[in-house]
Amino acid sequence: MAVDVSSLTVDQLNTFITTRLIMSGIDLSQLPTVADPVTGAPTQAQALASLRSFVLATPEAINTWRPSATAVAGVDPLALSQEASPPLEYPSITQAWTGLVGR
Repeated sequence: MAVDVSSLTVDQLNTFITTRLIMSGIDLSQLPTVADPVTGAPTQAQALASLRSFVLATPEAINTWRPSATAVAGVDPLALSQEASPPLEYPSITQAWTGLVGR
């Protein structure tokens, strides 16, 4: 189900974000509630603020991307599309990590 995040309140957006993170196995409650200058770990509030900014600004390009369903005899096109990669926000970094720079 598509969600228009721009219409959500801050509390609803926080719930949306934490739910998506929990579904991915990420628990924000593991972050400190007060700043820790020794580790530099973000607080729960800082992480949520950063994630709110990200969700409100970036995901539309990724969320609306759909892989092409190339026809291959005897293969379900939707199953095939699961093998395609979504667009990368920073492709140059990924190419450097995977050794694809200059190819």
